[in-house]
Amino acid sequence: MAKQTADSKESRKRRATVEALDALLGRELPVLDRGFVRVIDYMGDDAAVVQAARVSYGKGTKTSSEDSGLINYLMQNSHTTPFEMCEIKLHVKLPIFVARQWIRHRTASVNEYSARYSILDNEFYLPDAIQVSKQSDSNKQGRGNPLESRTAFKVREMMANEAAQAFGIYNQMLTGLGGSQSSLDQEAVSRELARVVLPLSTYTQWYWKIDLHNLLHFLELRTDPHAQFEIRVYADRILEIVKQWVPLTYRAFVEHRLEGARLSGTAVRYLSRLLAGEVLNQEQSGLSKREWRRIQEKFQLKK
Repeated sequence: MAKQTADSKESRKRRATVEALDALLGRELPVLDRGFVRVIDYMGDDAAVVQAARVSYGKGTKTSSEDSGLINYLMQNSHTTPFEMCEIKLHVKLPIFVARQWIRHRTASVNEYSARYSILDNEFYLPDAIQVSKQSDSNKQGRGNPLESRTAFKVREMMANEAAQAFGIYNQMLTGLGGSQSSLDQEAVSRELARVVLPLSTYTQWYWKIDLHNLLHFLELRTDPHAQFEIRVYADRILEIVKQWVPLTYRAFVEHRLEGARLSGTAVRYLSRLLAGEVLNQEQSGLSKREWRRIQEKFQLKK
């Protein structure tokens, strides 16, 4: 369980703290080429999850093993409310196209840097050459095999040139377009309009506050190997933070959600027939092509 750092009983009653997470407070944990995740604040720990689950008894469990068993039970049986007792606030710097995916998770409080009020820094994301890939043949919204290295570097060069040109236009509009030196201020374009020329690779920043239950849902989706690489590396970084914050919950999450599997009735019947010795192809299984691929990958059935 998380060790409380306060020296007095009185201060421990006021707020539970986690030493491992306190050590990360305010630190910029790098992601991608220019991004980061930074822990601003948090509330609760593994004990808060247990306390919420045991509230009807008026007391908690007595040992760490009992706490671990209870948290595993809650996770395995989708009793989610106790996990909502914990919250975390993060400062995230990320490319705009990643932010547009991220904001689909509507169960958080978000306050984003305003380009109407402030001027954006000349910072944009440029993928590593290994990440410059062909369109996937089987996934309409995903990457396929990497491009040949010379082509990949050419693509990166095109991306960098286009972003630099866009920022040049942006800065020119902010400082003024033509006219005499004395009239530049009158002929500058408003910040809210000038920003529209910037590419989706531009870095933005926000504060993101979310409870632990909804954070785990975000992580289950965005750490998946099929998630886009650029958002997956942010999710992987946040998962490391969760491991430091609520280690018992982290282990239960990995066991039951990340490494476990939820199956449809058709999938259960298919696997039962396999265990009985039948040899079935995708059409005979009754599974869709997508679910067939997922089952083959999850249970390592591909030969």
